[in-house]
Amino acid sequence: MEIFSRNSLFWGEENQNILKKQHVAVFGLGGVGGFCAEALARAGVGELTLVDFDVVSETNINRQIVALHSTIGRAKTKLFEARLKDINPEIKLNIINDFYIDKFDELFTPHSSPLTYAADAIDTMRSKISLLETCVKNGIPVISSMGAGNRIDPTKLYVSDISEIENKNAPFVSNIIYQLKKRGIEKGITVVASREKPFSREKISEKEKIITSSGETIEFTKITPSSTPFVASCAGIFMAAHITKSFLKEYKS
Repeated sequence: MEIFSRNSLFWGEENQNILKKQHVAVFGLGGVGGFCAEALARAGVGELTLVDFDVVSETNINRQIVALHSTIGRAKTKLFEARLKDINPEIKLNIINDFYIDKFDELFTPHSSPLTYAADAIDTMRSKISLLETCVKNGIPVISSMGAGNRIDPTKLYVSDISEIENKNAPFVSNIIYQLKKRGIEKGITVVASREKPFSREKISEKEKIITSSGETIEFTKITPSSTPFVASCAGIFMAAHITKSFLKEYKS
């Protein structure tokens, strides 16, 4: 396809055809996951499963790619469905407008292709741990965003295995590592992390209650981080680049 001709100039037509056969699931379509999903679509990944329960709010506008005054109150999954189809009309999209808990297998229908990669951009601890554990136990490659909030400098981002995270003392990261370790998982998850010390002028938390499409009620304490326009978007691009490169055959002489 002509829309991917510049990609092919870099990694070749064979690799472009390989990308068309891939199926990536993106969990969370906020500042990180939204940019990840769009970059994957622009790279030419042939099938995406998009999972998010939320609608656009005014506070999303500073950093999320589909967040505009005209989209406030609209479901993020539906906005991305239209946007990614406008980028590549041939892309296959599986839209899950729901809160992810631990029912991984229910996300994929017999019409879905086998999942070849998962991108975790979830910011709720229980759901994030469940997804990462499921991916590891099922041998699904996964890359996870480990804290893009409370930061301003995208040059401090890096990609590593979870066992090699440099700043393990950041509360969000340390909690994830602790919970995964209790489940016997200490490595084998690729992460996008930051060397920047997190900062926020105040800590805001509130109780949130969500009712899933199956009628299950989920209650948790939501901590609202500070966010800038720069780090989340770049973390999403890092994730998409890592996923894309993992599919490519050698393309440089």
